[in-house]
Amino acid sequence: MTICIFPGTFNPIHIAHIKMAQFALEKFGFEKIIFIPAYIPPHKDINKNLAKHRYNMVKLAVDKNSKFDISDIEYKSEGKSYSLITVKKIRELYGITDRLNFIIGTDAFNKIKTWYKADELKNLVHFIVFPRIGDTIDIREFEGYSFELVDMKEIDVSSTELREHIKNDTSKEVKEYIAKYELYN
Repeated sequence: MTICIFPGTFNPIHIAHIKMAQFALEKFGFEKIIFIPAYIPPHKDINKNLAKHRYNMVKLAVDKNSKFDISDIEYKSEGKSYSLITVKKIRELYGITDRLNFIIGTDAFNKIKTWYKADELKNLVHFIVFPRIGDTIDIREFEGYSFELVDMKEIDVSSTELREHIKNDTSKEVKEYIAKYELYN
């Protein structure tokens, strides 16, 4: 099975996340995109009490697409979510011996060298890098990394902005979930 993982904080998941996954699915012919909500992202200050809600919102957002799935691999860890550990577990779970496809935005990719054991991670994955308005990448800085920049209309929706202005950028189910649990007030 040709899979691609999409790890992230998803605080909350929004329409740009779904569009990125759908674009990757169609462009690369993946059989499955696996969304992996972080329990505690190492590079972000986040309320760990929201982990369950973030996981549930991702589940709601991806349930209607049979090519999308959600993994609780990081959620179950109840600790910091290091991509290297997640990638190793997913590779083992699915019997993957080649590089694992990994969706990432330019904002995160530009910081990849600061990630936990980045030199080891870079040998296990192929990054599919999505642009965001205002972000640039100096490809010379990523020698040894397997990656490609996708040619998709730039996405300029950040979860931070979304939490401040929850409007039409989440699915109906996610909006209802946010309202029900009074999140991001």
